[in-house]
Amino acid sequence: MLILSHPIGNANVRQAVRALNDIGLLSEFWTSLSWRSEHPLARILPRSVSRQLSRRTFTHVHQDQVHCYPWLEAGRLLASRFRLASLTRHEVGWFSVDAVYRGLDATVASRLQRAKNITAIYAYEDGALASFRVARKLGLRTIYELPIGYWRSYQELMEEEAELQPEWAVTLPGIRDSVDKRERKDEELALSSHIVVASEFVRHTLLKAGPLNARVSVAPYGAPATCAAKIWPSTSDDALRVIFVGMLSQRKGMSYLLKAADLLGSKIKLTLVGKRVGECRALDAALRTHRWIPSLNHSDLLQEIGRHDVMVFPSLFEGLGLVLLEALSQGVPVITTAHSGASDFLSNGEDGFLVPIRDAGAIAEKLELLASDRDRLEAMSDAAIRKAAQRSWKQYRGRFASIVWQALAEYPTPPQAIDLSPSLPGEQAC
Repeated sequence: MLILSHPIGNANVRQAVRALNDIGLLSEFWTSLSWRSEHPLARILPRSVSRQLSRRTFTHVHQDQVHCYPWLEAGRLLASRFRLASLTRHEVGWFSVDAVYRGLDATVASRLQRAKNITAIYAYEDGALASFRVARKLGLRTIYELPIGYWRSYQELMEEEAELQPEWAVTLPGIRDSVDKRERKDEELALSSHIVVASEFVRHTLLKAGPLNARVSVAPYGAPATCAAKIWPSTSDDALRVIFVGMLSQRKGMSYLLKAADLLGSKIKLTLVGKRVGECRALDAALRTHRWIPSLNHSDLLQEIGRHDVMVFPSLFEGLGLVLLEALSQGVPVITTAHSGASDFLSNGEDGFLVPIRDAGAIAEKLELLASDRDRLEAMSDAAIRKAAQRSWKQYRGRFASIVWQALAEYPTPPQAIDLSPSLPGEQAC
């Protein structure tokens, strides 16, 4: 039995929790907030608040397995809502993301000292150090997930980017990480008995970490249920509908996407979905020019993606972009880079295109190709749906559970309950 901890509980974490619970390995799941629609507060809270909290609902796990340390995350959400930036300032704010991660980590570390029948802890980057220190003293396995590339690789690339695009440097808060934070990241790696990453790109960045004592396994994320076919809206407008989803930062390659859009002018209509990062004048100008949606819940996001012809995700540094698989599931081919993790699943020219990082011209070229060849666009849309069906969350759960089971050295082979087969066609629905 093991404890899994993550302060936010995003899509891949939910699937990991489900996978471990399905095979009876999950003892406790620790997070910041867990919301139930039947909670009495649901009747009196404003709809906008209830909608935000609904993103913290965890199904496929018993409520008595879910444990929360809510105070810092609640403070962060409130401070963000009332724009109290000093309270959420990078690393040092009382309710910064770093504080939320460290607070939950410390709570789980304390819990480990009292928990019974626990053989392992599964934790994520920036939220594992305290619990791993305790786990090692107790002789427990320490399984670590690195959701994005290794920090040294990131630092080198982003410092270079800040010199190339200085007006966008303010959108790269990670390059301002303190020495202490970087040392904590390295100690987390050193304390890990097994490391899980989502793509070969992330595995490759770990070469800069030097020799590791832990085995590294790749568990690529999955796609949501696919639609039978993309619905093409009837319109007299010939402009190609392009969407980007993600934080509006230079790490995601924003300046190169916007330059490509400028090159194409009225040939495309660009929608940006995501929150701002920093105060950037170039971004301000873009948000006045293009359609911008700061945030959407997951079901609305999938619908919004499906209304577009193509997704562009020109990330400079990633783990594996979940939105890429979500786009494919909606019949939307993608234009992205090898640094997004897409090289592991994208068939270049069939269900999307891989372009070099920092290449606005290459992005514009692929967009113009699709704008002028709608037959090819429709063929790539069909291929995108087929690819997403082959990369389901069910497959991810099987792969993930097998990795974790084998990481617990006492069990060299996975149990019969782990299903590595593809999802059945009947399980794929709009």
